[in-house]
Amino acid sequence: MTPDARTHTVRAWMREGTVTLLDDLARLDDGALDASSALPGWTRRHLLAHVASNAEALRRLVAWARTNVPNAMYASPAARGADIETGSRLPAAELRAWVISSARQLAADLEELPGPAWQHQVVTAQGRTVPASEIPWLRAREISIHAIDLLAGSDFDDLPAGMCEALLLDVTTHRSARHGGPSVLLLSTDGGGPWKITGTEPEVTVSAGRAHLTRWVTGRGADGLTAEGPLPELGRWL
Repeated sequence: MTPDARTHTVRAWMREGTVTLLDDLARLDDGALDASSALPGWTRRHLLAHVASNAEALRRLVAWARTNVPNAMYASPAARGADIETGSRLPAAELRAWVISSARQLAADLEELPGPAWQHQVVTAQGRTVPASEIPWLRAREISIHAIDLLAGSDFDDLPAGMCEALLLDVTTHRSARHGGPSVLLLSTDGGGPWKITGTEPEVTVSAGRAHLTRWVTGRGADGLTAEGPLPELGRWL
């Protein structure tokens, strides 16, 4: 069995996100890497170390799928944090090289994954059991959003419309699974949807373009939204 059409589309998003992040990184001089990213408490260095570490962690899932031998993304949350902190202190040239090489190696691993292995089950860092065909989505989501978090020019408006819709479905499904918090109906003013967050609080309807809705549900700002009632606090996504 070969990857289905969705997997091919998502792999294209993964490639586009990688190109975007690497292009944005190339525009930053070494000193700019010490500046803050969009993520509280993280510099751009931390963000880049996280992106590189994520590629290596997903390579472990690809190895799991290929061999059918369990291979966790991270040894522990503490080890994951330590890898990011250590990576953030690398010389700029080494950090850049790590980001580039880890992304290329993950892409190569996926390219070489045998057809049947795409359906082998692996476990994400959040403890979800998914087929290996979800690995490209995990990376596309990660690298595309963090390219925006790098604050080097990219924004949600630059994402493909289909990816925004996939993110909205992914995030609203994840938030609904918490069985609590706000209930939100998301209406797009430029096509797609609607999407719904199911919670225990009274429902609020929020309208905006897909890019603005995606920015908000991923916890990155509420610009451009129209809400019928007080805009709820969504809390952390992942």
